[in-house]
Amino acid sequence: MYRRLIPNACTSSNLLFGMCSILSTLHGNLFWGAMFILIALVADGLDGRTARYFGVTSELGKEMDSLCDLGSFGIAPAFLAYVFCLDSYGYMGWAVAIFFALCGMWRLARFNVNTDVVHGYFMGLAIPAGGCIIATTTLLFTALGIRPEDYGLVYPAAMAIVAYLMVSHVHYPDFKGKGETLYGISKAFAVLMFLGILFFGREALWQALLVAVFSTYALFGIVNSLFALISRNE
Repeated sequence: MYRRLIPNACTSSNLLFGMCSILSTLHGNLFWGAMFILIALVADGLDGRTARYFGVTSELGKEMDSLCDLGSFGIAPAFLAYVFCLDSYGYMGWAVAIFFALCGMWRLARFNVNTDVVHGYFMGLAIPAGGCIIATTTLLFTALGIRPEDYGLVYPAAMAIVAYLMVSHVHYPDFKGKGETLYGISKAFAVLMFLGILFFGREALWQALLVAVFSTYALFGIVNSLFALISRNE
């Protein structure tokens, strides 16, 4: 009995922390609104590992995981972004926040359907990575005192792009040793971008480090997929 209880508890904790994020954001505490999303990521990583360790993987567990992921990495980040700055954009802010959550839902549904078809890579940006980009940039911008509204449509456009990446056909490495070829120039780009983000956010280093991890991964998939396409057409 306990062998099923442990992974289910981890899965439930994922949604628990997602709800904590929403409630923290609702009360104006954007720091914990973002941090709870990152803590939910830890719980999300533990549930599958514990289920495989105890040999109790099941279809029920997979469905629970997807539902929890939608709450913690689709709805909670969209709400966080809206309270952080999207409300300044009126109905455009509404549209971007809703678009992000809808793309997260689509990403999870497609992943479940394609589990037996797609191997060796992720098709589209995984929803936890997308949600954590929103969470970590919120942490960094608030730490540096940056107001995205001062930069026009950059923030809503960037968030819409992240949302689209989740439902795109861009291939992202799953780091399991198989699948997509990782090109040297893509790796060099990732290193430069990672260091550039750290330099930009050097006054809030741990927040910048988190942004660098998730943002570099998101852009690495685009660059690597482009070079893969070029290589196939040569």
